[in-house]
Parts: sequence; structure tokens; C-alpha cells
Amino acid sequence: MNILDHRIDIAPFRHSPNCDARPDAADISLLVIHCISLPPAQFGGAYIEQLFCNCLDPNAHPYFQEIAQLRVSAHLLIRRGGELLQFVRFDQRAWHAGVSQYRGRERCNDFSIGIELEGSVDQPYCEPQYQRLIEVTRLLLKYYPGLNRERIVGHSDIAPGRKDDPGEGFDWRKYRAELAVDSVAEIGRG
Repeated sequence: MNILDHRIDIAPFRHSPNCDARPDAADISLLVIHCISLPPAQFGGAYIEQLFCNCLDPNAHPYFQEIAQLRVSAHLLIRRGGELLQFVRFDQRAWHAGVSQYRGRERCNDFSIGIELEGSVDQPYCEPQYQRLIEVTRLLLKYYPGLNRERIVGHSDIAPGRKDDPGEGFDWRKYRAELAVDSVAEIGRG
């Protein structure tokens, strides 16, 4: 797995129109982890892709009537089985964070990469998702020097009170421990 032209080479690319130019294309300094499922708490199918590509049928499910008009996206989606999809190039601004703030800096979309995990805030995530997320995070940390392990947050951290994802089902300790193992391995190779 590698990043070529701001895209992960193994990820099928489904271009989302819900993106635009970053104010500073070189300022990629925050990683935001989200979760999404459509309909809520149901997994599988093409509804997430359809939402991010503005072709979600509002009549396919009652909940979709509330959200079909939204113009949102993320850079990446990691499905329950670990499958990876990319919707926006990393040098572009995906519309994932909304009204947000990180350490006094507003408009987190301007300087962040958004990763959606297919999931629900109150259900555990799957092992293949963690493994893919760790693999992707390591790659992003290596490729974008403005990112580091301390600048990885949940959507709830940058939009408290408005958002609660990735939720209690996400095991931050497990995720951060795996990243720390990677750090120790790098030191040992040095």
C-alpha cells in the first residue's frame, strides 16, 4: 500500500463532488475518525457511497428523506470487513467535520483528513477495521509530515455536543497501542 498523487493505490476511488481546494494544500495536520452507517446501525450496501456521491435515493428508506440533500464526504471509508474506499484526494478538502475546532483553530476540514468507519457509536468495531485503520494511519503519518500521533481525534473531540462519533464502541486504547508498537519497531530498526 502506498500513496500516489494523494490517493491510496489499493483503494478504489469513488469521486465525491463534495470537496474543494484547501486554503493551504500543504497544511494537512489533523486526522479525524468518524463513523457512519446507513440506515443507522445497519451495515453493508452502497448507501454510504451514494450519500458521499450525491445520489442517495430519499425514497429507499424513511431516514434518507432527512439526509439525501446533505453535501458531505470523507477522504476514506473503512467497511466492517476492512475494505477501503477513497472519495477525496488528500490534498483536497473533504466536507466531513462541519462546524469544528481543534486547539482553538476552527474549520477543521481545512487542515484535516477524515476517515469514516462503517459503524455505530454504540457498537464495537470489527478487527479488520482496526487493522486497516492502523495500516492507513501509519501510511498517512509517514507521508504527511504535519500529522503525528498526538493529532488524531474523534469527531466528538472537535465538535463536542454536536457529534458523538466514533463513540463508545471505538477502542482508542487498542488503536493507540498498535500505533505505539509501530513506533517501537521503527526505533528497533534504526
